[in-house]
Amino acid sequence: MTTPQILAFAIIFFMMVAFVWGRWRYDLVAAGALLAAVAVGVVAPDAAFSGLSDDIVVIVGSALVVSAAVARSGIMEVAIRRFAPNVTTPRAQLIVLVLVVTILSAFIKNIGALAIMIPIAFQMARKSGVSPSLFLMPMSFGSLLGGLMTQIGTSPNIIVSRVREDLTGTPFTMFDFTPVGATLALVGVVFLCVCYKLLPERVRESRSMDQAIEIKNYTTEAQVPEGSPSVGQTVGAVQALGGGQAMIIGIISAAGKRRAPLPDFVVRAGDLLLLEGEAEALDKMVAQGKLAFSERRDAEVASADTGVVEAVIGEHSSLIGHSARELTFFDMTGLNLLAVSRRDKRFTERLAEIKFQNGDVIVLQGDLNELPDLLRQWDCLPLVERNLKLGSVRNGLVPIVILALAMGSTALGLVPVPIAFFAAAVMMVVTRTIPLRDVYSNLDAPILLMLAALIPVSDALRTTGATDLIANWLSGVASVLPPYGALALIMVAAMAVTPFLNNAATVLVMAPIAATFATDLGFRPEAFLMAVAIGAGSDFLTPIGHQCNTLVMGPGGYRFGDYWRLGLPLSILVVLVSVPMLLLVWAI
Repeated sequence: MTTPQILAFAIIFFMMVAFVWGRWRYDLVAAGALLAAVAVGVVAPDAAFSGLSDDIVVIVGSALVVSAAVARSGIMEVAIRRFAPNVTTPRAQLIVLVLVVTILSAFIKNIGALAIMIPIAFQMARKSGVSPSLFLMPMSFGSLLGGLMTQIGTSPNIIVSRVREDLTGTPFTMFDFTPVGATLALVGVVFLCVCYKLLPERVRESRSMDQAIEIKNYTTEAQVPEGSPSVGQTVGAVQALGGGQAMIIGIISAAGKRRAPLPDFVVRAGDLLLLEGEAEALDKMVAQGKLAFSERRDAEVASADTGVVEAVIGEHSSLIGHSARELTFFDMTGLNLLAVSRRDKRFTERLAEIKFQNGDVIVLQGDLNELPDLLRQWDCLPLVERNLKLGSVRNGLVPIVILALAMGSTALGLVPVPIAFFAAAVMMVVTRTIPLRDVYSNLDAPILLMLAALIPVSDALRTTGATDLIANWLSGVASVLPPYGALALIMVAAMAVTPFLNNAATVLVMAPIAATFATDLGFRPEAFLMAVAIGAGSDFLTPIGHQCNTLVMGPGGYRFGDYWRLGLPLSILVVLVSVPMLLLVWAI
């Protein structure tokens, strides 16, 4: 073993120890490992920052933006209400989420399937009052298992098919992977849905302002336009759109007559609904019920610079004692008053008739370039920025269409995965599915920095020849093992190498090794190539071996050492099930 190889192994070993120890945050550990690798010479200085342009970083960053855009559109809330209205217990929700993402991953890129389902997981977690960490890692593992079922499900399957074609002249077909892959997916899903409690419950390390600031009694009003799905619905049915966190406190008919909001009262076109509740619940009710906050919101206020700001009215504000109507609030400023909140107060008057008091919290919608000056002029103190969707413009199915086009183009081989996802993220911004100002807040910088730093560090195993050393060792050991032992060894080795090379590189390194010693031992290569693909596609031990695991790390609040808790028994189960299945399906 050469000195560079020893140094490469040592840096990766101590880096993994630091990750598991958890004393320092993962991005700092990765950056330290990169600096150490450059300092001892196993990573060339001109390659130190090559990870910033790596495909994996582009895919993960783009997927974060795409997922945020899908969540913002509100289409996921509609899907939950329509297809899983009675799935309320955490275990039932977990089963639905893992099953759907596993099945989707068999036919579309697994990271795309996961990006679609992450917003649904957050909605279900909020609905049942549990941490999203309960769902996200099992979903990520489910997406990896689903990708094993078909040729297009994951990159290792595609690459190993090409290797077989080079060796035998015949590639694996689309569903050659299905007998073993489907068995693994079925067993794995059952395991995840039964043993999910092995995971510790986590929250994000940096809690958002949405969690720090909790205002539950915003009052707003919304019109019921012609053609709204709320027309003909009962008050109870419309309130259900808010998930129990918002209610209708008054109804004013088109003729100006007030009516009591009894649960079985039928909502009519032209009715004005007085609403009270949490901002997010109010937003759901208005968006899903196709209600309108006011006539001027869509016509004049919505633009690229439009945003929503919460502000507290100060004790010397000129707004105190006056209502928005008395101040000709809208005409003077071009702003829209969306909601008002006052501690321990339920309003009965219309929104424009509420007389402001010191300490009231108001939600204003308008040009973000003008709002700071206006708030200063009115002696209003803006709250720290929160990701409020109240009053935002929705684009319905647009994000789903964009994501479907991106994944379809990759499945057909028309566009590489990084280009497809990057283009999808750009189109989300162009179509205003997600505002440009929100894009960078949804890019999880610590995760992306960790990936960018780890890529050149992991590549040091290849550049120093350490992977050749591993290959020679494997060949020597496998030569004295029975067929099932050789298969298991190749699979375990692929699982162990994947976190440091990424799954595609693992196949490129391990597949020729597997095929060579299978031939040397007098075996057919198919089962061994399949073992490599399964091992490379089954990284359940770390957040860095596959983009899906990385994608859920930040949103789930997971620590590096959390993955092996659920991933180690799942990895053992995969080996125990897949080895006999490979011997059964692919005669050697």
